[in-house]
Amino acid sequence: MVGKTALYRDPVPFHPARAHVELEPDVLVVEMPDGWTRRHVLDGVSPAVTDGFVAEHNFGGRVHRRFVRMLALGRVTVITPPEQGAVAPNVVRVPEAPSDAAIVDAPTWDALAEWLLVGGRLAACSIAELARLACIATPPFAAIIGEVVAQRALEIVWASRGPLRGATDLESVLQPLVDAARSSSRAAEALVSALSHAAGARRRRRG
Repeated sequence: MVGKTALYRDPVPFHPARAHVELEPDVLVVEMPDGWTRRHVLDGVSPAVTDGFVAEHNFGGRVHRRFVRMLALGRVTVITPPEQGAVAPNVVRVPEAPSDAAIVDAPTWDALAEWLLVGGRLAACSIAELARLACIATPPFAAIIGEVVAQRALEIVWASRGPLRGATDLESVLQPLVDAARSSSRAAEALVSALSHAAGARRRRRG
């Protein structure tokens, strides 16, 4: 009986292919699953975040609408994975995601949306947000992010020292970037840049 039941299950789960994105200070590079790559200039673009849906076609002929988060950036729309979204009831009115939308994993979408919604300003990001951003940055931009992280971390450490203040060490402040570097080569590059910049700043301060 178990074997017969298995025959009627969908043989392949709904799992759309992911796009690969790389972020520069003012450009988003999107490589689609078919190899098509395009550079999208971000200067002057007003990002918009909305809910949407993607139609899921099952092998049994059923069609479900699944919620996604959409980040519209002019000519490109970046969305969260449809298979991870809840099924949207037909009574809920939300727009359908463009058929050519770039699907990225949720952490990538979160990092990109967070940064663009603060105007693309690194100074407006926390160290944890910068660590997530470093994971999708190009190598030169990752190095810049590392320098910003170092400066922010040193400010926190220096501000915590003094009478009646608790001591905060640099390593603990940099922990979000250290954690990100364990699974991301770009975050690892940002960490190297952060440590190098922090060491130089400390030498200059002592001098």
